[in-house]
Amino acid sequence: MGAKISISLTDEHARLVTEAVASGDYATSSEVIREALRDWRTKRLLGRLWDEGVTSGRAGERETIAEIKEAARRR
Repeated sequence: MGAKISISLTDEHARLVTEAVASGDYATSSEVIREALRDWRTKRLLGRLWDEGVTSGRAGERETIAEIKEAARRR
């Protein structure tokens, strides 16, 4: 088992966690929080990847997706 920490939730967030467990979708409130943290981590990663893509510039007019993938594999 992992480290134990205490957190404070707003009444609304606490109600959402309680409802998620009561619905049977989760066995414990910890499961709800762990999934929320996984989703948060994924959202941050996708945001960073999106930003990298935007800052990398536009693809050449004649580049196909296959050519872009090939160039990425060569790197």
